[in-house]
Amino acid sequence: MKFLCVATIAAAFSSANAFTTGPASLVSPSSPALTNVFNGEGNAHRNRKSTIVMDGKANAIRDRISSVNNTKKITSAMKLVAAAKVRRAQDAVLATRPFSETLQSVFGGLINRLGGEAADLPLLTQREVNKVTLVVITGDRGLCGGYNSFMIKKAEARYKELKAQGIDADMILIGKKGAAYFQRREYPIRKIYDCGQNPNSKQALSISEEIINSFLSGETDAVELMYTKFVSLIASTPSVRTLVPFSASEISQKGDEVFQLTSQDGDFGVERKELEAAEPQDFPNDMIFEQDPLQIVNSILPLYLNGQILRTLQESVASELAARMQSMQAASDNAKALAKTLSQEYNRARQAAVTQEILEIVAGATALE
Repeated sequence: MKFLCVATIAAAFSSANAFTTGPASLVSPSSPALTNVFNGEGNAHRNRKSTIVMDGKANAIRDRISSVNNTKKITSAMKLVAAAKVRRAQDAVLATRPFSETLQSVFGGLINRLGGEAADLPLLTQREVNKVTLVVITGDRGLCGGYNSFMIKKAEARYKELKAQGIDADMILIGKKGAAYFQRREYPIRKIYDCGQNPNSKQALSISEEIINSFLSGETDAVELMYTKFVSLIASTPSVRTLVPFSASEISQKGDEVFQLTSQDGDFGVERKELEAAEPQDFPNDMIFEQDPLQIVNSILPLYLNGQILRTLQESVASELAARMQSMQAASDNAKALAKTLSQEYNRARQAAVTQEILEIVAGATALE
């Protein structure tokens, strides 16, 4: 029992010595242990890459910078895709130009040969307007700035204008955006078509047949086409023109214009070229036609209408793609500016974290002295 008490007193005495605050109990900065850490034995620590510990805000900024840069890549790619499709639309317009010129030339020659007899054709007859059909061309997709909204507003204003004049009106809608808008508001809709990115003659034929059948059956007295005229890559103009009834003088004397996509110093541009009306073909008075010239003119008019609808569809698609190019360019520029701002904010947060670590190290070193 005595031996146990002596052992307990000795253990307590040694523990008290361990908690003494004498100078010998602290290791000085020049001690061999610290020297080994910072010299030979600390090579592994010295070669280890520095790790910057930052708060959640800096990590969130870094993730957001990565997200913005990825968005910029997507918008830049969409701009290039739209530019390629504009060039394809340009080639389609140029491909249909020879047919339009020949049709215009033959029509002008037949009108000169017939004189006033052509006025008796149903598609050339002007009558009292009690009902108008509006053919509205919009896009199937968004991300193209104000392209769809401008045309929808113009069509809505034209519909209200006709109603204010006491003229009934209905619509033929081409494009999903316009169809969705007017369907939700319960406007009178005659037919709906998809616009697509590559209009073809089959699509234009179905639209022109609906227009001609509606006019010849007396269901409508006039048909107005509302489309977006392609001016340049940064400008498009909503336009209105009367499709039916036709004007013989307008068909034979109206000129045309074509556009061509160009690039210089990495920037896209458009060159427009005005084309004069095709010269009327000369038909001698002694020429004998296998069919009555009136029947020939009556057969040419649907072809002319089909060509005009196809042309306006191509021009509207080109306007939509140009608007999408500008929207994607603006989005890329905004993403670039935002990434720059976020990078500056991230660098400030990183610098603050490094400064805080240095201050903590200095404070610890000072405490050891």
